[in-house]
Amino acid sequence: MKSNRVSRRVFIGQMGIGATALFSGPSLYAALANQRPPLGVALVGLGKYSTGQLGPALKQTQYAKLRGVVTGDKAKGQQWAKDYDFPETNIYSYDTMHQLAHNPDIDIIYVVTPNGLHAQHAIAAAKAGKHVICEKPMANTVAECDAIIRACKNAKVKLSVGYRLHFDPYHKELMRLAREKDFGTFTKMSGDRGFVMNTKVWRADKKLAGGGPMMDLGVYIIHGACMAANGAGPISVTASEITKTRPDIFSDVEEGMNWTMQFADGAECTAFTSYRHGADHFKAEGAKGWIEFKEHAFTYRGMVVATSRGPLNFTPPYQQALQIDDFAQCVMNNRQSVVPGELGRRDLAILEAIYKAAQTGKSEKVIY
Repeated sequence: MKSNRVSRRVFIGQMGIGATALFSGPSLYAALANQRPPLGVALVGLGKYSTGQLGPALKQTQYAKLRGVVTGDKAKGQQWAKDYDFPETNIYSYDTMHQLAHNPDIDIIYVVTPNGLHAQHAIAAAKAGKHVICEKPMANTVAECDAIIRACKNAKVKLSVGYRLHFDPYHKELMRLAREKDFGTFTKMSGDRGFVMNTKVWRADKKLAGGGPMMDLGVYIIHGACMAANGAGPISVTASEITKTRPDIFSDVEEGMNWTMQFADGAECTAFTSYRHGADHFKAEGAKGWIEFKEHAFTYRGMVVATSRGPLNFTPPYQQALQIDDFAQCVMNNRQSVVPGELGRRDLAILEAIYKAAQTGKSEKVIY
């Protein structure tokens, strides 16, 4: 699955460096590793996120390069080939994804289709022998997550979920605080995320989206609360769906949801998400202090973050570029992603419990 062929002269030169490295310590091994060509990436689905974020990110990455696309629109694929300088032979349809198995240009497939198609496309990528990044939420159900994880293990390829915030300095600081307990254990958390949806799009189609704003927006708060809990997931949840004001749009998914998550150590997170209000906040509090994402808590940039010790001011990175580069290095160095499929599965287990709690009106255990 190598993306670039090395000329005989370059090969001999690299062998020379390798021989020298035998006598010169690990620094030259690192130098040789850095000479490896970037891995080839194919995006599956060319919607808003691929167009606005992932494509541009792949122009910033060091260890990965966009070398193909999978799309239902051939003309769109041709434009991407022109814009990103890859051959039109690297344009595939969803029905021809299996042919990627014969393309040495492509090492990694990033699945960016609607949630309900993630399992189908991630499994197809694994069967083609390609490493997989699956956008969040990982799938519509835990069972689909299990199928993706199993397919990747069977194919001996690596799997990662598109949790870009693990590479954002503000969220890395949240995780550090949770780990090192500068403010004590976070025992009280709260989150609010929403935007106004005025037309019915795929995100309001249960078959494609798996649900409404819980799947699209609530998953961020769920994941943020688990970050604040030092990686632990809740043991039980309660939830209540808000009354629908636009049933024509939200005919088979929720318009909004209130929910709480209870953790084994007594910590609790209260949260709200909807498609009828604008918000993006998260706060975690401990006995010795707090951290609050006042604005743009889970977005790509523009975060306003305060703590009980004062504001945080980090240079915003290109989250997606860091995320993709990290996964490429996982493939190159044979290590596990820091955001593996198991994290995506965990969050689906929590989502399933929240939907069940909303239906029963009772506290529900989270079954992992």
